[in-house]
Amino acid sequence: MKVPFIDLKRAHDPIKAELLEAFASTIEHGGFCLGKDVAQFELEFAKAQGVTRCVGLGSGTEALHLIACAMGIGRGDEVIVPAFTFIASAWFAQYVGARPVFVDIDPESYTLDPNRIEAAITDKTRAIVVTHLFGQSADMDLILEIARSKRIKVVEDAAQAHLATYRGRSVGEIGDAGAFSFYPTKNLGGLGEGGCVTSSDSALLDQIEVLRAHGSKERYLNHFIGYNNRMEGLQAASLNVKLPSLAEKTKRRQLIASRYGKEIKHPRIKLPAVVEWGESVYHMFTIQHPERDQLKTYLADNGIGTDVVYPYPLHLQPCFSYLGYKEGDFPISENLARNCLSLPIVPELRDGEVDYVIEKINQFVG
Repeated sequence: MKVPFIDLKRAHDPIKAELLEAFASTIEHGGFCLGKDVAQFELEFAKAQGVTRCVGLGSGTEALHLIACAMGIGRGDEVIVPAFTFIASAWFAQYVGARPVFVDIDPESYTLDPNRIEAAITDKTRAIVVTHLFGQSADMDLILEIARSKRIKVVEDAAQAHLATYRGRSVGEIGDAGAFSFYPTKNLGGLGEGGCVTSSDSALLDQIEVLRAHGSKERYLNHFIGYNNRMEGLQAASLNVKLPSLAEKTKRRQLIASRYGKEIKHPRIKLPAVVEWGESVYHMFTIQHPERDQLKTYLADNGIGTDVVYPYPLHLQPCFSYLGYKEGDFPISENLARNCLSLPIVPELRDGEVDYVIEKINQFVG
């Protein structure tokens, strides 16, 4: 049996006709950059996510970038970032000339450890980037308490956390702003790049709307140094087709994760924790094993696709060597990078494929 880690063709085949119909409508009305499809998506995604408003952009990375610009973060500032996350979380600081300051993660949730934040704060700290990693919300209460007491902004990197909640509250509006990605492999993914910013701060979102369109409030009159970072109409059209099924697909991910959690019974495999503050939407189901590479090869030999997400913690990335971090600085992040392996968790997985993954993992000798 072949079990794909991700199969985008399988995901899109059932909605191909609906997508083509949506694209034909976009071609007919001509709203290729922003336009009616983007406006509809901004309204509908905000409603689905349970936030006040969202602003559509070209990518999740650029969502983080424009939040930093709108917050006025720049040279001489510092930004706290988890040591284990996708690198775009650190671009929040890097793109505007600020300095990323890495902090280790919680070993159970894989998200930023609130108890390690205060030691990293200086008089230059302007923001904390909190990644809701793999679809699991971070433990926000203490993070918010620390940030508010020191007048530091909290930015949620929710690129992997569509529909995730924290103690009943929707992520993306718990901090000062949230960034979402609609890259094709995300829980809600388009047919190319896409992203958005969410916030209850209307002035911040107004500023981002201007920044995304070359800093212009009206045609050919540019009030700020801006960027070409508008969501494309065709991407919004594809997302409008997919959004109504997001809740159902999320439940399917959670069902598969529940089966993995109950039925994988390998003595050397550490399963992702189920935390009390928020149910994961399982963008990834990431296990740990001390012989990760051997397990990955074994599963591949048995036709099961997996991925290592992520093999390098941020402080050991060559691009951040100038910061002076070294191996051993963030042991929990380093251990996770050495041992992590993500299993197939997409909602298109068939029950028999889930059975097979569980069976083969339990049979692994290692």
